[in-house]
Amino acid sequence: MAYCWKTDLNTSESHEEQHEHQEFHSVNQSFFPSHVSLGFDQLVDEIRIKIPFYQSEIEENTVCVPHAPNWDSTRHSLHETHQIPLNELTSQTSELSCHQVGKTPVIGFRRSVLPNPEDMNKQSSCGNPIGKYHGGDDYRINISAPSSTSLDKINSQRESENANHNYHIGFESSIPSTYPSFSTNFMPKEENKRSRNMNIVKHSLMLSEGSFPPRTWESTQPENTELTGCSIQLVEVPQGSNKSLASFCDKVKKIRETYHAADINSNSGKIWSTTAAFPCQLFSNTKFNINICIDNSTQRLHFKPYANYLVKDLIAEVLHFSTNDELFPKDHLLSICGYEEFLQNDYSLGSHKIFQKDKSVIQLTLHKNGKVPGKLSRKHEDDHSQFYLNQLLEFMHIWKISRQCLSTVIKKYDFHLKCLLKTQQNVDNIIEEVKNICSVLGCVETKQITDAVNELNLTLQRNAENFHQNSETSAKGLIEKVTTELSRAIYQLISVYCRSFYADFQPLNIPDDISYVNPGLHSHLSFTVYAAHNIPETWVHSYKTFSFSCWLTYAGKKLCQVRSYRNIPVKKLFFFLVNWNEIINFPLEIKSLPRESMLTIRLFGIICTTNNANLLAWTCLPLFPKDKSILGSMLFSMTLQSEPPIEMIAPGVWDISQPSPVTLQIAFPATEWEYMKLDSEENRSKPEEPPKECLKHISRLSQKQSPLLLSEEKRRYLWFYRFYCNNENCSLPLVLGSAPGWDERTVSEMHTILRRWKFSCPLEALGLLTSSFPDQEIRKVAVQQLDNLLNDELLDYLPQLVQAAKFEWNLESPLVQLLLHRSLQSIQIAHRLYWLLKDAQNETYFKSWYQKLLAALQFCSGKALSDEFSKEKKLIKILGDIGEKVKSASDPQRQACSYFTSNALPLKITFINANPMGKNISVIFKAGDDLRQDMLVLQIIQVMDNIWLQEGLDMQMIIYRCLSTGKGQGLVQMVPDAITLAKIHRHSGLIGPLKENTIKKWFSQHNHLKADYEKALRNFFYSCAGWCVVTFILGVCDRHNDNIMLTKSGHMFHIDFGKFLGHAQTFGGIKRDRAPFIFTSEMEYFITEGGKNPQHFQDFVELCCRAYNIVRRHSRLLLNLLEMMLHAGLPELSGIQDLKYVYNNLRPQDTDLEATSHFTKKIKESLECFPVKLNNLIHTLAQMTATSPAKSASQTPSQESCMLSATRSIQRATILRFSKKTSNLYLIQVIHGNNEMSLTEKSFDQFSKLHSQLQKQFASLTLPEFPHWWHVPFTNSDHKRFRDLNHYMEQILNGSYKVANSDCVLSFFLSEPVQQTIEEPSFVDLGEKFPDKTPKVQLVISHEDAKLTILVKHMKNIHLPDGSAPSAHVEFYLLPYPSEVRRRKTKSVPKCTDPTYNEIVVYDEVTELQGHVLMLIVKSKSIFVGAINIQLYTVPLNEEKWYPLGNCII
Repeated sequence: MAYCWKTDLNTSESHEEQHEHQEFHSVNQSFFPSHVSLGFDQLVDEIRIKIPFYQSEIEENTVCVPHAPNWDSTRHSLHETHQIPLNELTSQTSELSCHQVGKTPVIGFRRSVLPNPEDMNKQSSCGNPIGKYHGGDDYRINISAPSSTSLDKINSQRESENANHNYHIGFESSIPSTYPSFSTNFMPKEENKRSRNMNIVKHSLMLSEGSFPPRTWESTQPENTELTGCSIQLVEVPQGSNKSLASFCDKVKKIRETYHAADINSNSGKIWSTTAAFPCQLFSNTKFNINICIDNSTQRLHFKPYANYLVKDLIAEVLHFSTNDELFPKDHLLSICGYEEFLQNDYSLGSHKIFQKDKSVIQLTLHKNGKVPGKLSRKHEDDHSQFYLNQLLEFMHIWKISRQCLSTVIKKYDFHLKCLLKTQQNVDNIIEEVKNICSVLGCVETKQITDAVNELNLTLQRNAENFHQNSETSAKGLIEKVTTELSRAIYQLISVYCRSFYADFQPLNIPDDISYVNPGLHSHLSFTVYAAHNIPETWVHSYKTFSFSCWLTYAGKKLCQVRSYRNIPVKKLFFFLVNWNEIINFPLEIKSLPRESMLTIRLFGIICTTNNANLLAWTCLPLFPKDKSILGSMLFSMTLQSEPPIEMIAPGVWDISQPSPVTLQIAFPATEWEYMKLDSEENRSKPEEPPKECLKHISRLSQKQSPLLLSEEKRRYLWFYRFYCNNENCSLPLVLGSAPGWDERTVSEMHTILRRWKFSCPLEALGLLTSSFPDQEIRKVAVQQLDNLLNDELLDYLPQLVQAAKFEWNLESPLVQLLLHRSLQSIQIAHRLYWLLKDAQNETYFKSWYQKLLAALQFCSGKALSDEFSKEKKLIKILGDIGEKVKSASDPQRQACSYFTSNALPLKITFINANPMGKNISVIFKAGDDLRQDMLVLQIIQVMDNIWLQEGLDMQMIIYRCLSTGKGQGLVQMVPDAITLAKIHRHSGLIGPLKENTIKKWFSQHNHLKADYEKALRNFFYSCAGWCVVTFILGVCDRHNDNIMLTKSGHMFHIDFGKFLGHAQTFGGIKRDRAPFIFTSEMEYFITEGGKNPQHFQDFVELCCRAYNIVRRHSRLLLNLLEMMLHAGLPELSGIQDLKYVYNNLRPQDTDLEATSHFTKKIKESLECFPVKLNNLIHTLAQMTATSPAKSASQTPSQESCMLSATRSIQRATILRFSKKTSNLYLIQVIHGNNEMSLTEKSFDQFSKLHSQLQKQFASLTLPEFPHWWHVPFTNSDHKRFRDLNHYMEQILNGSYKVANSDCVLSFFLSEPVQQTIEEPSFVDLGEKFPDKTPKVQLVISHEDAKLTILVKHMKNIHLPDGSAPSAHVEFYLLPYPSEVRRRKTKSVPKCTDPTYNEIVVYDEVTELQGHVLMLIVKSKSIFVGAINIQLYTVPLNEEKWYPLGNCII
C-alpha cells in the first residue's frame, strides 16, 4: 500500500500521453532537484519578507471565462496583489524517485492522473470548464473574466498592466532563479458579450511545473438560473448547508439505525451492573451471603453461593424453591436493592464489581422480566426521527436569526430594486439594503459587491449628466445590466457564506463555480490571504496597521512559518476591513505534505504609540479536510481568545465554520488534490536475529513507556532498530513515536510496522490516541483494538477517550463512531459520556466540537434517556442556585441549610431512596471547586484497585464517586459513617495530633467485641497500605488530617485531590508536604497494637511493596492515561515534567527487589517525618480557632459529628459483680445508645480519678457527689459500694449532656472492653499463630549476568546479651575473597527486636556460585548479635527465605 495525491481529472491515457508526461516530469525535476524533508530534526523556520523584488507571470495553463464589466471603482482600489517570496530553506534530497512506487511508496502523482490537453479541450467543448483565469486584482469571492479570442490580446493587456503595477515579489539571492516570472495584475479594459464558451490555452503554453499554482477566476453565473433584477431565492436545508456537517448528521443517523428499538438485546432500557474479569485468586473458595426477595412478595430467601456461581443458575435455584412451576429462569432478573441496577445473567456473581467490594450480606430482588419496564429504552418513534444538528445545538438561534433576517432584507432589496428600475431614482435605498445583506452575512463585503455598487452610482450619475443624449430604453438597459451584476455578486456571497459557515439555508440552484486547472507535479502550497472583515472599532483606534502570519503544523510541531511584513491600515467601506490581497507561498510541495497538516493564521495589530505587535485573533484549519484540498474562496471565522499551545492545533480546536465577529477571507487555487491509497508490494524480508546487546538496549528503552520521555538520541536508536521491536520487548506507541518525521517514506514505514504489529493487549493501543499521533491510519488501528474491550471495560477509560476525540481529524472518525455505538449498547456508557461531554464544553477550546458530539449522543440515546438527562441538568441548575444563595447569606440565615464550613460552603444533600429497601443517598454539591482533577485521580486509583483485585489482592479501598457537572461545580459521593482524622484528633484534646494512641483508642471505642476490633485492624492495615502506594505514585499533596477519613469498620481513605503530581503548597518558601506520603507513628502504633506485635509492621511493609510492584507492571497503562489528559486543561497536569514525576515514582526500569528497597525507604522516611504531625497540629488549632461558638451553633451538625455523638453515647452502666481476675476490679455492663452491650472492668481508684477529672473539666457545673471511701460503712461495704457507684453512674449519664458525652466519661466506659466471646485467630499475614522465638533473618538472593544480589528484608527475635533491643546492622562477607574487598554493610535500625531493612547488597564479577560462601554477621554497633554462613550453591534463587541466626561466628 502507498499513498499519493491526485487531481480530479481523467485518469485514462494512451501510451503516447504517458510518454508526454514522462517528459513533463523530467522538466519539473530539473526545476526541483530536491525535496523539503518533513522530519522534525531540521524544521523550516520563519520566513520573513520585507521588500518584494521579483514579479511573476500568470500560469499559462488557464482558461478564460465570460467577461465582467469594467470595474473602475471610485470608492476604493483593491487592485494590488502581493506575493510573498521565500528564504532559502534547508532541504534534504529525497532518497527515492517518485517513480519507484513499487519498491518504496511515496506521496505524489502517478503519471496516469495528469491530464492531457486534448482531453481538456474535449471537456471544454462539452461546456465543462477545466480552468479559469485567476486575476491579480481579484477580490476573490466572485469575479467574471473578460472573454478573449487570442493570447496576443492577453499578453498586450499584461504588458500594459505591468507598466502601471511594478510590484517586485520573489526570493532572496540565495534562491536559484529557476522560477518563471508572471504578472499578478490583470485588469480587463473592455466589455464583451457574456458567453458560456471557453477558449482553451494550447498545450505549448502550459506553465512549467516549477511555477506557483495557478489562481482562477470563478464563474458567477449559476446553472439554470437567470439573474434578472433580483432572483435570489433561499431554500431551507435542515441538515445544514455545510457539507461536513451534513455528512456527520448522516453518519450518526446510520449508526442509530443499526440498533432498532425492537431489539431487546441492544435496547433493554435497563441499567446493568458493571462487571470485570473474574478474579480467580481473590475468590478461590469464597461464598457470598445473599438475601433474595421475590417481587410482590414478603418471602425472603437466604443463599450462600460460591463466587463463581452464574447469576442465571442462582435464579434457577431461587425459582426451584418457589411454588410456581411455570416460572422460567430466562424470564427473570435480579436487581440490587436500593439501586436501579440489574445483575447480568450470563456472568458469575464474583464478576460483578459490587460483589468484589462488598463482602457483607447483599440484598437482591427477583423480578420477572416483563414486570420491569425498560423506561429508558428507545421507542419506535425514535427510529423514525431525523437528526438535524441545528435542532440540538445550543447556538441554533444564530442560524434562525440569520435566515429570517436575510429573507427579510432580500425582500426589501427586491422591492427597492423594482422601484429603481421603474424610476431610476433612490439608489441610496438599494445601497442600504445591500449593506444590510452584508451585515447579516457576517459583515463581509466582497470586492464584487463594492464594484457593482460603485458602477451603479456611476451609471446613474452618467445618466443624469447625459439625460438628453440617451434614450430611456438604453438608460434602463444599462441600469438593468449593473443591477444584475450586483444581484449576482450578492448571490455569490450568499453561496460562499453557506459553503463556509453552518447555515440551515442556501441559495437555490447553487452553481459549481470552481473550475479545475492542471497542477504542476511539484506544485508548492500557495493561497491568497485577501482580507479580514468587520474589524472592531476599538482596534481601529488602538492600532495603526495590521499584519498576519501563517503557520503550517503537524503533530504539534511547526513545519514552516511565513510572516507578512506588509502592515496595512484599516479601510472603511460598509464596514471596517483590512485588505492585504497577498499570495502566500510555502516552500513545501503539496504532494509531500501529511494529509493531517494544519494551517494557522494569526492577526496582529501594530500599536500606535509603541509600534509593538499584539496578537489580536487567530484561526486554524485543516489543509485537506475529507482527504481533499480546499478549493476556491472561503470565509473563516477568527477567534479573539488566547492562542492555544501548538500541541493542541487540531481541526476541532476552533470552529472556523461558526460565524464570529472577525472573518478572514482566503482564496485557494482551483487545484483539487485527493489523498489516495496505492497498492504496494512489501518486499522487506524478515530481519535477521539481532545481537543480544541490541535486544537488551531495546528492552531498557521500552521502560520509558511514552515517546515523550525519550531523548532525541534514544528515539533515533529505537527507530534504527524498529524492525527488531515487537510486543515482547517494546510497545507500538514507543516505536512509532520514535519516527524522525512524517515525510512520505517514514509514514510508509510506520504503516508497515502498524500492519505487522501484534498487540499484546487492547489497552496498548491507548498510547496511539494521544496528540502525538494525528495520522488517521494509526488512530483507526488503535480504535479497532479498543473495540475488543467490553462495554464495562471501556467505561473505565471514557475520560481519556473523550479527550482523545479532540485530535480526531473529523467527527466521522472511528473513535467517535465507537463511542456512539457503545452508548447505544450501554446506558451506563451513555450517561457517563453525557456528563463528560457536557463538562468538556467548559474547556477553553474545542467547545463547538464537543457540542456536536453531545448533540449526536442525545439523538442516539432516544427521547426517554434524553429526558432523563434534562432532569439531571435541571437538578444541577437548582442546586447551583441554592449554593449561591447560601454563599451570599449571613450565618443566621443559613440555619435551615445543611452545609460544610470550608471556603466553598458545599451543600450536603440527602436524597430519599425511592426503593424502600434501599438506603438514602447523601452527596455533597460543590460550587467554586474544579472537580475534574479529583475525577482523574479517583479514576487512576480505581484502575490501580482493579489491577490489585485481578491479582487477588483486596486492599479494602474505599473510592468514592465524583462527577464534575460544569465549570467549577459538581457532585461528590458521601461515604456513610466516615469521620475526618482531624475530628478524631480534636476529640483527643489540644495535642491530639501528637499522641501515639489516638487512632487505636478511637477504634477501640467503636469496636467493643474482639472480632469487630480485629476486623477493623485488618481493614485499616490493608487500606492504609493501598493509600500509601497510590498517593506516593500520584504525588498527592496538601495532606493533613482534614483530608484523611476513617470509618469505624477500619477503612481509611483520602479526600480532596486539588494538589497532586508533587505540586505541594509552600509556606514561606518551604513545602508543607515534606513526607513522600502519610504514614505516621500513630498509624504504626495501631497496626502493631502499641508495639506488642512488631512483626505486623514487617507485614505492612511487605504488603506495601507487593502492591507497589503489582502496579509497576502496568506503568505503561497509567502513563498513557495521564498523557491522554495533558490537554484537558487541568491545572497540575499540563506538561512532560508531570509525566516524568509519575514515571520517576513508578520506576519501571527497576527490578522488583530494587523497587522493594526503594519503597521501604519511603515508608521509613514518612514514618520519621515529624513535620507531618506538626502540620496536623497547626491545622487542628486553626480549625478550632476558626470555628466560633456562634457560628457552630447556627449550623446543622455534620454527618460525622452526628455519627460520633450517636455511636459514643451511653444509656446506662451497671456494676454486675467483682471481676474473676481480681477482687479489686468491678465488672461493669455498659448499654450503648444503639442498644449494643459491652463489658469493662474498673477499680475504685479509677472511679475516683474520673471524678477528679470531671471536676477540673466542668468546674462551673454541679456534679453528683462521689461516694468516697470514708462514706462507706464498715459493715456490708461491698454491697454499699455497688449501690453507691451505680447511683453515681446513673446521675452522671442522665445528667448534663456535656458531661455524659465528654471524652472523659466515654473513654472511661468504652475503652478496654472485656471480651466475652470465643477468641478468634488474628487476621491473615499479621504474625504467626504459634510464634517462633528463634532469631532469624529473611533474605532474597538472586544471581544473573555474573552479579550476585542479596535483598536483606527483615529480622525477628534478635536481642542483646542482656535481653534489650539492639540497634542492629548486617555485615556480609563473600568468601573465600579477602574481607576488605568483599565486605558489605547495611544501615542500622535503632532499638528494635524485629527490624525491617529491605536493603540491597550487590557483588559483581561472581561468575558462579559453586565454592562461594556468604557469611552474614548481625551486630549492634560493635556488639555481636548473631551470624550464619550460607553455602550459595544450595540457596533457592529469587525466593524469600528465613535463615536462623547462630550465636557465634564459624
